[in-house]
Amino acid sequence: MHPAIRLVAVRLLGAVLVIWGAVTAAFLVLQLIPGDPVNAIIGTHALVGPEQRAQIRAEYGLDDSLFVQYLDHMGRLATGRLGDSYQLQQPVWTVITDQVGATVELALWAMLSAVVLAVAVTLLTSGRARWPRRISSLLELVVVSTPQFWLGILLLTVFSFHLGWFPVADAGDPRSLILPVVTLALPIAAVLIQVMREGLLSALEAPFVLTARARGSAEYSVRARHALRHASLPALTLSGWFIGTLLGGAVITENVFARSGIGRVTLQAVADRDFPVVQGVVALSAVVFVAVSALLELLYAVVDPRLRKRTGVAAA
Repeated sequence: MHPAIRLVAVRLLGAVLVIWGAVTAAFLVLQLIPGDPVNAIIGTHALVGPEQRAQIRAEYGLDDSLFVQYLDHMGRLATGRLGDSYQLQQPVWTVITDQVGATVELALWAMLSAVVLAVAVTLLTSGRARWPRRISSLLELVVVSTPQFWLGILLLTVFSFHLGWFPVADAGDPRSLILPVVTLALPIAAVLIQVMREGLLSALEAPFVLTARARGSAEYSVRARHALRHASLPALTLSGWFIGTLLGGAVITENVFARSGIGRVTLQAVADRDFPVVQGVVALSAVVFVAVSALLELLYAVVDPRLRKRTGVAAA
């Protein structure tokens, strides 16, 4: 088998296993949530007799064994069918597509802000002066150690309630996006700065940096064009953590700031035992994780040409 074909086959198998593991874990965990799913379908206050409840259970396959329910669930996912929401009485695809735009907007702005902030602080604090680096390290530690919900509440209290600079909730005002973006971006930026600073300091001692300096390159050019490129590789390795932080943080952030989005819908679906919505969101998140991881693996070869043979990417 050709090495490139073998590589693609291994990557596809790994992607399938990741998605299968995520949806299987979600299915099993949801079964542990106390309560009867029938109540989520008919409503907790609906007056429905035992016969009607039994009919509903049979219609949704809830009277089957757990193994049969699992096989049915996996079969539907394999054909792209996510089912209907118990609470909203809409196809899960409709629920997701209606809310995914707000979450994608929040996540993209948060990631862009985190990367820009991380690169700027890394370049400014990786010099010879120790005090800027120490102050930055202390602030990074505080941000990383602060629970994200508390960080959001703190920003909301200071900048919305007391200073009145930003809206309290999402009311169509573009300014309402700033505090949620900052809440999501700061923890990511803090970790990125720590990783990139160490990589940059190591790269500055490499022979290629000495060569660039010998050629008369300015110090800022050496850091920004040569050393920073190599320092970004460890940051790319954390891509899976970034994705998990954005998806998990969206659940918290959207609820703290009363924003619409996938995170808020997911939390409400868990509370209401709306299993199809939760399982659909988990499946979508797993697919996004796999796709972004594959894209970033190609970016490794762009950032560091030495990795092209290992990843199977031909040299340009």
